[in-house]
Amino acid sequence: MFNDGLLWVAGLALGVSVVMTGPTRADALKDEIAPTGKLRVAIAISPAGGAFWSTKNEAGGYAGVPVDLGKEMAAQLGIPVEYVAHQNSGQIVDAVSKGTWDVSFMPKDPEREAKMSFGPAYEVADATYIVKPGSSVTNFQMLDQPGVKVAAVNNTTTMRGAIAHLKNAKVTGYQTYDEIFGLLKNGEIDAFALSRDQLNAMARKIPGTRVLDETFKQTVTAVAVPPNHPLALAFATKFMIEVTSNGTLRKAYDNNGLKDTPIRTR
Repeated sequence: MFNDGLLWVAGLALGVSVVMTGPTRADALKDEIAPTGKLRVAIAISPAGGAFWSTKNEAGGYAGVPVDLGKEMAAQLGIPVEYVAHQNSGQIVDAVSKGTWDVSFMPKDPEREAKMSFGPAYEVADATYIVKPGSSVTNFQMLDQPGVKVAAVNNTTTMRGAIAHLKNAKVTGYQTYDEIFGLLKNGEIDAFALSRDQLNAMARKIPGTRVLDETFKQTVTAVAVPPNHPLALAFATKFMIEVTSNGTLRKAYDNNGLKDTPIRTR
């Protein structure tokens, strides 16, 4: 269910629809949400996939839930879509002030909410740790010890959550999932903080690793637009409410290997 804040934004979307109608509204919206004439969708690339990460195929194209949502949003606006690839969500946040993207789908936290505007969430993921092959660590207490090296993707909500959670272990940020994957596989780090579904997939690729049972935070992924874009926020909010109810979001999940993953809104 959507919370009161999202209902308020949904009300904003309805209000904008009522006040601005016809070609005038459409032109004003396109000028704000797509000033270049294309809908520039910021995505983060990783082999992990999932509801937030996107992947790059051998032909140079992109796949992922954000890719499908961006394509559908551009189609509704009647404009082309352009994907702006980044290595992680932190880079997308850093780029918001540069005006290089128009919409994104990313994990949110209070720090990010101060830098951009978020609409409805479409995923709530449990964050935990995977430990290196052969590790004897089975719980958070054993992990949180002096000298333990924990990796996270740099400048992400999960990294900030891990830093707040671990009082003794050292959390270090790295730019890419691939880099951390190699470090974990080679035993150069003790653990990696990420969402449970992605870590479960990683565990299948690195024999001897273990995903811990406990959860240290929940990561909420939502549609986002640059700050001070009220028409764009209203449209993105209306869009997410519609795709959640009409099955488009479910289809995006199913098309990207998430058939068994429930849609969790908040």
